[in-house]
Amino acid sequence: MEIVQSVANVQGLAAIAAALFVGLASLGTAIGFGILGGKFLEGVARQPELGPMLMLRMFLMAGLVDAFAAISIVLGLLLFFADNPFLKEVLKVASKQVS
Repeated sequence: MEIVQSVANVQGLAAIAAALFVGLASLGTAIGFGILGGKFLEGVARQPELGPMLMLRMFLMAGLVDAFAAISIVLGLLLFFADNPFLKEVLKVASKQVS
């Protein structure tokens, strides 16, 4: 019965970790885009002639901010749907205890 409980704990904590990956990445990206857009508008309002240069740099930074979120979401989904390495270790230890 302890083995089943250990497996359930690992799977539950993996689901929580995947949710944190996705949720915190989304939250961080939303805050980053908000700050980025606000600073862009502030810069264009001060110097309108620099608009195209600032827009290019804003899109470059937006891609970097979005890449962070994409990587975190992929890692979260990988942890949730792929073979869980933590679960493999628990099952390896459990098979030694049963033998």
